[in-house]
Amino acid sequence: MADSSGAPVTTSVDVALDRLTHGGVVAIPTETVYGLGAAAGDASAVSRIFAVKGRPAGHPLIVHLADGAPLTGWAATVPPAAAVLAESCWPGPLTLLLLRADHVLDAVTGGRDTVGLRVPAHPLTQELLRRLGGGIAAPSANRYGRVSPTTAAHVAADLGPFLDPARDVILDGGPAPVGVESTIVDCTTDPPQLLRPGGIPTEDVERLLDLAVAPASGPSRAAGMRVSHYAPTAAVTLVASPAAGEAVVTAAERAGRRVALIDGTADLVAYARDLYADLRAADAAGVDEIVAVLPPPTGLGHAIGDRLRKAAAPRP
Repeated sequence: MADSSGAPVTTSVDVALDRLTHGGVVAIPTETVYGLGAAAGDASAVSRIFAVKGRPAGHPLIVHLADGAPLTGWAATVPPAAAVLAESCWPGPLTLLLLRADHVLDAVTGGRDTVGLRVPAHPLTQELLRRLGGGIAAPSANRYGRVSPTTAAHVAADLGPFLDPARDVILDGGPAPVGVESTIVDCTTDPPQLLRPGGIPTEDVERLLDLAVAPASGPSRAAGMRVSHYAPTAAVTLVASPAAGEAVVTAAERAGRRVALIDGTADLVAYARDLYADLRAADAAGVDEIVAVLPPPTGLGHAIGDRLRKAAAPRP
């Protein structure tokens, strides 16, 4: 049950369920990226997420729920905007930030009075959630601040040395079809705030709510709000067009620098799906610099541009 790297990998929901119910952590496939999950009501297991990922304590996690699970089990209130978005977008790549119910662990919310909830669309993880009968708290299944994983192999490469084969496992559900994380909408504000663009385009959220969502303001309270995030080892340079990208690559190569060009602007669905794999491949090739073409700010371009800007930001 181990891959070539020695990391524990399975395609069995039975095995994943056994690990979760006995306090282990399980890397779960979703339509966006792989998450590193633990039973959301198990404080000891949730604490191991932070240890395995190298994630600072106090950063909130997202609770993943089975399709049809009542939000009132996790949220103190469900505002009308949240009800509309949940009905229209779940299962799917949308996270709603809501006021937490009393029983939700501080370790899950980072001590905040809000909790992020989402219903993932991946069939294996949905089966796991239904059989577990509770929520799975999970951030992305990579080392903190690094490039998110979209395959089980990515998870094994990042976290394999930190997993305990006797109690943890990676549930292999194939490549993630969306490739960028969920959209996060804070429904505790009026109007709702867009905390992170993602797999549900901003335009779709606004159409469903029949109003313009506000940009994020106030303290960091959800995943992916740090300035630097999703970062490969190589430096990332952003350009506005393919022609500009080619010019930067040519100049870098003349100077003897190893460089990779990433440009998916002709197909934003494929750009989102392949972005993290392309960043990882560039690192594996040992390049000094990654030159990435920014997509137009429409549709999935919002999420892709957000990830690229954070990948290019100064590293802490």
